[in-house]
Amino acid sequence: MRIAALAGAAVALPVVHAAPAVTALPALRRRLLPGLHGLGSPDRVALTFDDGPDPESTPHFLDVLAAHHVRATFFVLGVMLRRRPDLGRRLVAAGHEVALHGWAHDNLLLRGPAGTVRDLTRAYDLVGDVTGRPPAFLRPPYGVLTGAALVAARRLRLRPVLWSCWGRDWTASATGDTVRRRVLAGLRGGGTVLLHDSSCVAAPGAWRSGLAALPGLLAECRRRGWHVGPLGAHRLVAR
Repeated sequence: MRIAALAGAAVALPVVHAAPAVTALPALRRRLLPGLHGLGSPDRVALTFDDGPDPESTPHFLDVLAAHHVRATFFVLGVMLRRRPDLGRRLVAAGHEVALHGWAHDNLLLRGPAGTVRDLTRAYDLVGDVTGRPPAFLRPPYGVLTGAALVAARRLRLRPVLWSCWGRDWTASATGDTVRRRVLAGLRGGGTVLLHDSSCVAAPGAWRSGLAALPGLLAECRRRGWHVGPLGAHRLVAR
């Protein structure tokens, strides 16, 4: 019943469904929607990861974060969490925040309102069932929001948050050095960093570039006096 009600609330007109996708443009959302851009308190940096949990790669990120005493936000995919719920529980046990990336890594512009609402709802329910905590944040695949996604997020009490800088760590040519330099070139106090703890939809093994960049990124944030943590502690600015 909940899925049917949400789908009915989603406006099906194509232009209304597609209009929020313009927020994928960083310059636009930074100026007009700083909360969606991930901007928070200037003495903090939010560290986020997409696309897991992945048994090949996520444990390595957890080890590095533990060694540096840093907590982060992991935007998980329902299909990945369903395969390895133990990793979802491990994220929470280590003090990290589990947020919602979607069910599968689909561009929601191509998914349609009813499919979007259904997928976000079942992914939301799975995160709550596995971790014991309902997710608070939504980041859609590719950063593409739609009218249906916003309707579902409102009903599920999810706050959409994208990112203020990334490392392009999903590409085959990425290295630890290129990822670190790209992130730092765009990072300011109050920013939200996007990395990936899985290469399930990226170049095989690309996650290693983000992992290699992580210690240097954390060290530089400390040098600049920024506290690194999850979105829940980031004090995001008003929507």
